[in-house]
Amino acid sequence: MLNSQREQVIVEKLRALPPERVAEVEDFVDFLQSRSEARALTHAAAKLAEGAFGQVWNNESDADYDRL
Repeated sequence: MLNSQREQVIVEKLRALPPERVAEVEDFVDFLQSRSEARALTHAAAKLAEGAFGQVWNNESDADYDRL
């Protein structure tokens, strides 16, 4: 979370940029947000799959691999 002083510094820097650069900053912020969302989705999918994979991998036949 940003504190208000840091936010103000960022806003001042944005105001000093030409419009095309502001658009680039916005695109970059959007990219960072989408990357975070993608990581969250990947993590959630992995958590959901743990039970199913556990049933497949946690068996006597695979015990030798567990010891590696």
